[in-house]
Amino acid sequence: MTTVCVCDDSPLARESLRRAVASLPGVERVSAAASGEELLARFSVERPDLVLVDVRMPGIGGVEATRRLLSLHPSAAVLMLTMAEDTDGVARAVAHGARGYLRKDATREELSATVVQALNDRLRPGGAAIRRPEDRAVPPALSERELQVLGGMSRGCSNAEIGRELYLSEDTVKTHARRLFRKLGAADRAHAVALGFRWGLVR
Repeated sequence: MTTVCVCDDSPLARESLRRAVASLPGVERVSAAASGEELLARFSVERPDLVLVDVRMPGIGGVEATRRLLSLHPSAAVLMLTMAEDTDGVARAVAHGARGYLRKDATREELSATVVQALNDRLRPGGAAIRRPEDRAVPPALSERELQVLGGMSRGCSNAEIGRELYLSEDTVKTHARRLFRKLGAADRAHAVALGFRWGLVR
C-alpha cells in the first residue's frame, strides 16, 4: 500500500487534492502539510512513498523545500504542483531531483496516471532505482537556435516573444521547439526547461 503527503499552503486546495489522491486505488494514507517547513518535519517521521509539493508557497517555498528534502533524502519521490505560469519553478525543482509535475487543474485520470508513473519510477523490482532517459550522462546536442529557444522558454517567454528576440517568425520558433522537444525527449515546455536545467543547457 502507498502513503502520500500533500503540501500546499491553501487549505482548500490541500484538502481537495488530499481527497482526490486518497480515492486512487492502492493509496492507503494521505497526510497533509501546510508549508515547506512542516513538510520537512513530517517527512522524517512519516516517510511517505510520494510527496506532492506546491511550487509557490510562503516561507521557504516549494522549490527550496524540495531541494532540502532531496538533499536529506535522495530517494524521496517528489512531484511539484503547479499552475501553467510556474514553468521556471518546476524546472528548478526538477533540476534538484523532483520527478516531475502535476497541474493543479489536472483531471482525476491525469492525477492517477502521474502518481502511478512517479511511484513506478521510484523503484524497479529488486529495489534498484530506475534510470530514466533524461538521467543519461551526456545531454543531446542542440543547435545554437534550439539553445536560444530553450533559453527563452526558461525565462517564461512565449513563442512570439522568443521570435521577436531572435528576429524569427513564431512558426519558425515552433519548428525549433518541436525539434528540441524531440531531441530532449520532452513532452512539453515545462519538461524541456526542466531537462535543460538538469543538463546545464540553460542557467
